[in-house]
Amino acid sequence: MRENFLHYVWKFKRFNLIGLRSSKNEAIDVLSVGTHNHNSGPDFFNAKLRIGTQLWAGNVEIHVKSSDWYLHQHDSDPAYDSVILHVVYDNDTAVFRANDTEIPTLELKPLIDTKLIENYKNLLYKKPTWINCESDFNSIDAFVINHWLERLFVERLEQKSDQINTILKASNYNWEAVLFKMLAKSFGQKVNSDAFYSIANSIDFSVVRKISTQSEGLEALFFGQAGWLEDEKDDDYYKGLQNTYKFQKQKFQLSNSGVTACQFFRLRPLNFPTLRLSQLARLYHKELQLFSKVMAARKKSDFYELLQVTTSSFWETHYTFSKSSKPKLKSVSKAFIDLLIINTMLPLKYCYNKNKGDYDNDAIIELALDIDSEKNSIVERFHTLKYTSKSALHSQGLIQLKTEYCDNNKCLQCAVGNTLLGK
Repeated sequence: MRENFLHYVWKFKRFNLIGLRSSKNEAIDVLSVGTHNHNSGPDFFNAKLRIGTQLWAGNVEIHVKSSDWYLHQHDSDPAYDSVILHVVYDNDTAVFRANDTEIPTLELKPLIDTKLIENYKNLLYKKPTWINCESDFNSIDAFVINHWLERLFVERLEQKSDQINTILKASNYNWEAVLFKMLAKSFGQKVNSDAFYSIANSIDFSVVRKISTQSEGLEALFFGQAGWLEDEKDDDYYKGLQNTYKFQKQKFQLSNSGVTACQFFRLRPLNFPTLRLSQLARLYHKELQLFSKVMAARKKSDFYELLQVTTSSFWETHYTFSKSSKPKLKSVSKAFIDLLIINTMLPLKYCYNKNKGDYDNDAIIELALDIDSEKNSIVERFHTLKYTSKSALHSQGLIQLKTEYCDNNKCLQCAVGNTLLGK
């Protein structure tokens, strides 16, 4: 028996509520279980109970054994003086507050259905699998899953919003600078996200704004900060970038000492960092007020038009500085723009709206539902259990489900786990 299961039982009243009696044989009527506290202090705040003839408002503490009260030294902690009920699985001793008054105790052992305990053990104590409910996931109603994935999508946006607020503070509350850093990270994709983010962090956004009228000037800035303009090459384009970057470095006092090296290994040529940085440069040359246009965009087609860029002409015949290739227009694909929307635009919109006090997320949810589901190992594995992801909202929800709940055995806090426990 574990405390988190008892938290679940108390929170959702999954025990026999009829004729409840305390350890002192007083009648107990649960009017409100209170608010679950995941931080230090009693487990549930502001519960409302009638014990005997007295109406109580206060906190509830939960343990497997009542003697855990002393094991955890609650008897000497003033934070627990407000506990009005001690809920335990096994009542093995009386407990007292610091002032020596006895705390009423409710023993759950005879009140929990054995089938619920059996379902709990089957869910969390089976042989290791990809997820605990792997054999039962297919039995969950689609309505339950879809509703839960929408909540998880917003939860994921909330987590990303916290990260964006950290970037915002470090960027002196300049939203344009935040967008630039997040876009750079997304243009780097999985392999080079950290490297591209370090490049963006090494450049004050005011410098990007000043240079943005010149496409090759931005390329020189990005390539130079990436450390790619330090060789000797007999190429006019390369020499031009070198000379431009030398001037920029001196004028703006640039340093790339903290920049992470970009990787080419095992990347498809169209995802080479050279091409992605060139495309990012062309985007900021094309759009001088990118942040305001991102905030104004509401439909997928708006983003396709806004973010549709290609490389400079040199990269139409190159993938690296060293070797030429057959001519090819290297534009960003709609699939790539979808990833930019999912990983940058939607979280940024959510965070910006929240900072303005606007909590209406309907437009963000509609946009996420209109974008195709991501294709990754988590989504594909869920599809082997039950075809679930039809949009970016679903795929983002599944990533949140796997990484935050399944991987951490949080079945008791999951709508899927709760459904299976209730069967």
